[in-house]
Amino acid sequence: MTSRESDEESKEFQNTAPEIVSYDQVHVDDALRDGESFDDIPSAKRTIGLASAIFLIFNRIIGTGIFATPSSILASSGSVGLALFMWVIGAIIATAGLTVYIEFGTGLPRSGGELTYLKYIFTRPKYLVIAAYAAYAVSMPWPAGNSTVFGEYILLAAGKEVTQWNQRGIGIACVTFALIVHSVFLKWGLRLQNALGVFKIVILLLISFSGFGALAGHIKLPEDQKPHNFRNAFEGTSSNANAFVLGLYNVIWSFIGYSNVNYALSEVRNPVRTLKIAGPLAMGTVTIVYMLVNVAYFAAVPKADILTSGRTVAALYFRNMFGAKAEKALSVFVALSALGNVMSVIFSQGRINQELGRIGVLPFSKFWASNKPFNAPAAGLFLQWLVSVIVIVAPPPGDAFNFVLNLVSYPLAIINAAISAGLLFLYTPYARRAGFDWAPPFRASWPVVFFFLLSNIFLAIAPLVPPSGGNGPIFGGVYWVFWARVLPHMGNYRLESHVEIQDDGVSRDVFKRIPRD
Repeated sequence: MTSRESDEESKEFQNTAPEIVSYDQVHVDDALRDGESFDDIPSAKRTIGLASAIFLIFNRIIGTGIFATPSSILASSGSVGLALFMWVIGAIIATAGLTVYIEFGTGLPRSGGELTYLKYIFTRPKYLVIAAYAAYAVSMPWPAGNSTVFGEYILLAAGKEVTQWNQRGIGIACVTFALIVHSVFLKWGLRLQNALGVFKIVILLLISFSGFGALAGHIKLPEDQKPHNFRNAFEGTSSNANAFVLGLYNVIWSFIGYSNVNYALSEVRNPVRTLKIAGPLAMGTVTIVYMLVNVAYFAAVPKADILTSGRTVAALYFRNMFGAKAEKALSVFVALSALGNVMSVIFSQGRINQELGRIGVLPFSKFWASNKPFNAPAAGLFLQWLVSVIVIVAPPPGDAFNFVLNLVSYPLAIINAAISAGLLFLYTPYARRAGFDWAPPFRASWPVVFFFLLSNIFLAIAPLVPPSGGNGPIFGGVYWVFWARVLPHMGNYRLESHVEIQDDGVSRDVFKRIPRD
């Protein structure tokens, strides 16, 4: 974990790769002490303000999960009481994760998210963490799941039959729309995201406050069919550990997104202050709304209907509270919520791809690092679009949303465990002796970080059979072996990192091949 194992090893390393030592030890540490962004981007190019930062988080967290997953969470828990408790657990874990990302974001206020933090801490073996994260980030189709959900609910709202290919075709159109808007019309893309975020708040508040009416018995159901889910709330609680873990995965998936601003911090005005405000405000709002919405669901929909209807719990809620026409209108609400999530996800993931280009780990790195031609990372956005389209088209018929959920959740738990373990290391005296000067303006505190670490270790090892797609970090290790070890040995060269400034003013690391003497 340490970047300076001994004086002897440091001297040897300096003799073989002086530029890497200069960049990692001097450039990074100086930027950390100054509390500035590494990119030193002028304020005129920082387009993300406080409101946009809040909605970047809000839109990323709230996609379709809160409308659909409560049914599967109830099935996994077996009881209403445990299902609500699982949402509380998920909120606590997400809040702990938020504090970890705020500490890293205020200590290293630049774009890149986990890539920046892992690269700062884990410098042994050389380049391994960069290669592993690159394989994970490039191959994960984050927008794919909600894009297909968008296609499904647009068709339902239009009264059309949902088939495999019309759903996927509209899903591709959805992610393509997000690509074009964020590549060509950056400011309008942020404005549209903000508008969709406001729309989500309105819909969720409608559910939340109407839930009080449901608790008072104002439901469009006969008296003998009205639910009484809060009587004996823990009746039927499941003792199946695997089912509990599956349900918890669904809850945590519904909270994923609290780190979304960290991926674009170089574009945020006053990033340290903005992050410290936007993160807690967005997470607090989401947590309160999520709990109220779940209470509303259980107040209006009988438990048996939730478990056996095969429809989303939100659809059942709207039918019982507002009638059949309102149930159909819900399809429009879910589709627009999915669109907001897709736009938020592709916005941030495109910037991760750009950072991977800037540090020179991707082939044709200069292309991926560019902001041309519209002062937006169009190439990085395109790479995320391409992976998403492949995943939308490739899987056999089935639940594409759950397929993508399983694909991305497992490796994310491993990465979160790694960054929280790294943060705990930075708290130790050994880190200072190793050359790390960690003094961020915000501290998560070691008990919170340790809890987040244990939570992600649990999520990573608890399933007896990990969800498909958990091989991203493994593939990254294989990529590192060939890129940083085998090919340099066969070609009789070594890799050195050099900082270059592109024509558009963006700095990037370039790994150059230096012939061995």
